[in-house]
Amino acid sequence: MPDLSDALGTLDLFGDDFVHDPHPWLDSLRTASPVHRDPGTGLWLVSRHADIRQVLLDTAAFRPDNAQRAVTRLSTGALRVLAGAGFTMPPALADNGTDSHPGLRRVVTRFFNADRVAAAVPVIERIGDELLESAARRLRATGACELFTGFAQVLPCRVLMELLGITGIDPATLIRWSDASLELFWGRPSPERQLELAALAGAFHQWLASVVRDARESAPDTFAGALTRHRGPDGEPVGTATAVAACFFVFVAGQSTTGQLISTVLRRALDEPGLWPRLAHEDGTAEGWVEEVLRREPPVTTWRRVAARPAVVGGTPVPAGAQLLLMLMGSGSDPEVFPDPARMCPHRPGVRHHLAFGAGRHRCPGASLARTEAAVALRAAARRLPGLTLADGGAKMLGLLSFRAPLRLDVRSGTPVTGAPA
Repeated sequence: MPDLSDALGTLDLFGDDFVHDPHPWLDSLRTASPVHRDPGTGLWLVSRHADIRQVLLDTAAFRPDNAQRAVTRLSTGALRVLAGAGFTMPPALADNGTDSHPGLRRVVTRFFNADRVAAAVPVIERIGDELLESAARRLRATGACELFTGFAQVLPCRVLMELLGITGIDPATLIRWSDASLELFWGRPSPERQLELAALAGAFHQWLASVVRDARESAPDTFAGALTRHRGPDGEPVGTATAVAACFFVFVAGQSTTGQLISTVLRRALDEPGLWPRLAHEDGTAEGWVEEVLRREPPVTTWRRVAARPAVVGGTPVPAGAQLLLMLMGSGSDPEVFPDPARMCPHRPGVRHHLAFGAGRHRCPGASLARTEAAVALRAAARRLPGLTLADGGAKMLGLLSFRAPLRLDVRSGTPVTGAPA
């Protein structure tokens, strides 16, 4: 374990050591310096569960204004590309601390409430079965396949498209746009890479703007249509830019981060001795495993807040304007809340006290759908693809400031693969 009490300056939030296994660093941060100013980024790292919860719930002292700002300074060239595409992102959901937030959030949550999530289960199962049949064919033919790009990544994108009434575009294009946006705003891309990413993010924004404009005129019952019908606190209709910003956040969270969750859930399940066959037959085990992964290894690893005034966090004074990085992943292993936190226990008491989806007024509105998709995907994969083992020696990991997940999931089959379900 790195001794951060002696060498705090060696921490690199984008470094291979941290991305490959952040837990030793997170444990040491939580013990040695639970509110620590990182010299590399200038961010104040908050790592204890109680302190993170305090920040999330105190919306007067800690604002969300910086939640979606670019982590790495964008080059002039990248800014020009974005400006040429008309890219603008006014506060809408995750970064909105104004009085317009509650109304916009209510519009979004209507599309992800309990009834809609329950109604979505057959959709998730149907699309999952289709994708798993393709994986099963590859396994029967070659004994190996890759489950991230062919299953975990595609499933939530297609589900979201059906739930929100999106047609006329290839899921692969949406995935490419969404992933590029994550890398541009939460990564450390070079100026040359920024130009490539900005072009993709700009195309994404232009497409979203066309969806919103079309919905305003002809598709009022869709998600985008509901946003255009919404009126803000001043009684005026929501502008196109704000509706696009809300769609941007929902599309990125609903497909990219959910795909990352499914990928992590599958990989961790395959790596756990004896778990895979249990998932296919034991009621509640898939759901319990998803919850443990959310606690220990969530796809959204951190989130940002800015101090609106001088404040004290965990006994440490922070100045007004301090940029806080809430270490959500580390909070799930806080022994003050979760005994024996390194052990994965599918039926851990009190597991939902984790902060993987945030807390308070900005808690993820799609949390129920993400949980459901991951559990359905995990159980279906265990039933359709028995006897799987991991084929790669080590996972290639997505290592952005706030997002972490396996980018490949190579598997082999040691058991005959079942055919299509009756």
